[in-house]
Amino acid sequence: MKAQFEATGEVLVVTGGTSGIGHALAAAYVRAGGIAHVFGTKADPELAPGLIHHRVDVADREAVVAAISGIAASEGRIDALVAAAAVQPRTPVSAMDPEEWRRTLDVNLHGVMWAVQAVLPTMIAARRGSILAFSSGLANVGHAEASAYAASKGALTPYIKSLAAEIAEHHVRANIVFPGVIDTPQFRQANPAGGELEHWQNSLGVGVPDDVVGPLMFLLSDAASMTGSVLTRDRVFGVSDNG
Repeated sequence: MKAQFEATGEVLVVTGGTSGIGHALAAAYVRAGGIAHVFGTKADPELAPGLIHHRVDVADREAVVAAISGIAASEGRIDALVAAAAVQPRTPVSAMDPEEWRRTLDVNLHGVMWAVQAVLPTMIAARRGSILAFSSGLANVGHAEASAYAASKGALTPYIKSLAAEIAEHHVRANIVFPGVIDTPQFRQANPAGGELEHWQNSLGVGVPDDVVGPLMFLLSDAASMTGSVLTRDRVFGVSDNG
């Protein structure tokens, strides 16, 4: 069975959408006819055709609210939010600088909150919308030197489930995704050559961002009636030769 998605005229906002999974999803959304606004911290990133870039640090609530309010005003709608922005430092707990700890939670957890708060008025008024956030397998099993990242990702599942319960009456959905081990710039920065990358390549496999796009497009579509749900790819074997 082949799946096809149609997003003509619909508007997507992706935080962390200038690279990795967020960028791949935004590009697919545009190919399906939609309009994709991507947030990132770089001034002039290389983007797929059609993506609309906003230089926004998701840890800055005022900047997030201003950018999303501007999109809602100019587009007249926001149909979907994918909160993909994240940082993944590797630092032992004993050596963790307080600012690094705060920065990780500010981006990975608080940044999701600010983006959600900003899109909700538009979605609630329209009585439709889909919100996705990403967790990580490390939220369940932990990882040496990844305490801040694991803690921030671990908080997202109960947050999204609580959010889903609050907004269900408005026909707005919220779900969380565990994308599995995906070869992205962030993953490579956190896991230099050898070590973790080699371990996953030789065991469960390492995917590429496009491997996650199909499940995400489904969750953004009208075909996905679920909310407060968890979709996990954490035990999917590698399906690409590009890992």
